Amino acid sequence: MGAPPLLIRHHMREVLVTFTRDMDVLRAIHLLLEKGVSGAPVVDRLGNIVGFLSERDAMAIALDASYYEDAAGTVERFMSKKVVTVDAEDSIISAARIFHDAPYKTLPVMVDNRLAGMLTRRDVLRSFERHR
Repeated sequence: MGAPPLLIRHHMREVLVTFTRDMDVLRAIHLLLEKGVSGAPVVDRLGNIVGFLSERDAMAIALDASYYEDAAGTVERFMSKKVVTVDAEDSIISAARIFHDAPYKTLPVMVDNRLAGMLTRRDVLRSFERHR
């Protein structure tokens, strides 16, 4: 039967965690660590992606908290508002280009403008290994 085609939908993983804007950011960091993911989408009450909280964003939280010596705040304060997504029907090559050209480790995968999964750098590398 052979290896799966080089489409993102064949290599994406399930969404393990999402956040809301008003969620306590320290709780969000705890969930990133607990789930073993490098970042997660921030969604509104309708499930639309409104941001992304990554490990890199979490570094700003650590720096900010140590500088101001106060509580960190909400996810909205630290999330990236510009979110790069990929479509499940896109080629894995297009995701590889994004990962190569930008610091992202994880990309939300969309189907019909709805969050359907996540794709990591490791998923892309595994897809190429399967096609050797």
